[in-house]
Amino acid sequence: MLIRTAACLMVGLATVATAQEKPGFTDTPVLPDGKWRVHDAERPAPSVVTPAANPGGAPSDAVVLFDGISLDAWRAERTPWTVENGAMTVPSRARSGGENNLISKQSFGDVQLHLEFRSPTPPTKSSQDRGNSGIWFMQRYELQILDGYQNPTYADGTVGAVYAWKPPLANASRRPGEWQSYDVIFERPRFAADGSLVRPAYVTAFLNGVLVQNHQAMLGTTVWRQVAKYQAHPDAAPIQLQDHDSPVSFRNIWVRPLPEAAIGQDLPGERK
Repeated sequence: MLIRTAACLMVGLATVATAQEKPGFTDTPVLPDGKWRVHDAERPAPSVVTPAANPGGAPSDAVVLFDGISLDAWRAERTPWTVENGAMTVPSRARSGGENNLISKQSFGDVQLHLEFRSPTPPTKSSQDRGNSGIWFMQRYELQILDGYQNPTYADGTVGAVYAWKPPLANASRRPGEWQSYDVIFERPRFAADGSLVRPAYVTAFLNGVLVQNHQAMLGTTVWRQVAKYQAHPDAAPIQLQDHDSPVSFRNIWVRPLPEAAIGQDLPGERK
């Protein structure tokens, strides 16, 4: 009798453990994707990512591109960018000998990016010559960096713009000399085997916590004073920081490569 009671207790505990491991239901309606039921007990749990201790810090699965000390993740087209007091700064072209973009050694496709930048102070120029740089995803698709504080310029070229295409939804610029932050989701374009465009690149961007681009389709490779066009390219390419002959500084740069599951969340039959 005692043995039977113990056996029953063990079965009961095993049932509870199974229920705890797989909470959910097996008799609910099937969702529109046709893969899972509502609250499906068999649906995989999300992977665990440990967030940083401080806001803006790199989470546990991030690729740190600049930690305030090392430029090992980058190569400059000419001379190395200057590193001082936890920041890297675009060197003058008089020193570098010409345009000197900074290019990540690692290639990326779909990414979440965090980057902090600072425009020079006091400002000595205006419009596009004041604190100008840019984030070039895949060395092709530019999200503009500019000193946008009380600095009139063309709308599709100010900070937060998809350069030469879409002005930002708001001007959330801080004063020159203050650190500013970008948090960006970039979705790479998709091409068919014959090189034709299946799906454009998209960008969602927050400048200093303010939404400036909301899942905005991009027209193609950024070209000055031209309408951008797509040309097929590999699924991964470097991130580039632009040298526009302005001493813009950067710090705390990291990315999280995104899985395919993060892309194209339209309902079935509505994907564009």
